[in-house]
Amino acid sequence: MLVSGCGGRPSTAAPEVRLSKGAGGVGFLPLLVMEKHRLIEKHAADAGVKDLQVRWVDLGGPSVSNDALLSGSADFVAAGPPAFITIWDRTVDSIGVKGVAAMSSLPMYLNTHVDHLRTLDDIREGDKIALTGIKVSIPALVMQIYASQRYGRAQATRFDRYTVTMTHPDGVVAMMSRAAGISAHFTSPPFHQRERKDPRIRTIMNSDEVMGGATTFTMLFTTTTYRAEHRAIYTAVLKALEEANMRIVSDRRAAAELLLSATGEGGFALDDMVEMLSDPNTTFTTTPQNLMKYATFMHDIGSITHQPAAWTDMFFPEIHGARGN
Repeated sequence: MLVSGCGGRPSTAAPEVRLSKGAGGVGFLPLLVMEKHRLIEKHAADAGVKDLQVRWVDLGGPSVSNDALLSGSADFVAAGPPAFITIWDRTVDSIGVKGVAAMSSLPMYLNTHVDHLRTLDDIREGDKIALTGIKVSIPALVMQIYASQRYGRAQATRFDRYTVTMTHPDGVVAMMSRAAGISAHFTSPPFHQRERKDPRIRTIMNSDEVMGGATTFTMLFTTTTYRAEHRAIYTAVLKALEEANMRIVSDRRAAAELLLSATGEGGFALDDMVEMLSDPNTTFTTTPQNLMKYATFMHDIGSITHQPAAWTDMFFPEIHGARGN
């Protein structure tokens, strides 16, 4: 029997969609919920797309995720706003990458174990700051914004040379073991809380302080071509994300159990995870927050060529009714 794909073209093979799992942690929890409860398959079936094969791909940090989308090895990827804005800018006149929706808003934390680092300004030769991606990750942009605010736009990249790429779990290991010469780690929950269990580790900055309020931490995006050719699957992914966020909010304990099983380390108790998810600074929402602050800054320092007039320029129409910024 022929199975109809999203673009209306009949095919003898079951349709497939490939999504990245992201870099891990609390901000990517909606993806874990979508995978566990097969929410994309559920909403696709409701839309008439039967037997959809959903493949979840481990890609790592934001640069790798962007490359996967550009190369066609993933259909949807999840990352932070800086990585998204970078690929949106690069593809405005080609494949047209745009945002599907935000996934979460939460602060990131700059933790250190070295005595001389009391503020970011105290960094010196030999120090290394671990983050998920140089130049394009949230921590990289937050440090550039901080440098610009403190030292002027010409000094926006002042701290770039101290940064090294490392996954969140590897960053935790480096901090706890004092390995790899890592002086500091700019990370997210629950990795932040795991590090802070060590009394020798302290926080010297968080992203909300620099950004002046709550900011989207993770988001989902795809290409204009994919949305046009696979509209039913696209809609199913968005509905699955919305349901995943509702499930997290309505049953934080179940969400914490899922997150705990996915972290792969024993440094957390279930109650710790529940408390993390109950933090008022951590929200699961499809509404983009503070995207324009990132985009305007990136345009001002020449990181991107195109300046969006509004956040909606960077997102597909399905989310335009949200009260984003």
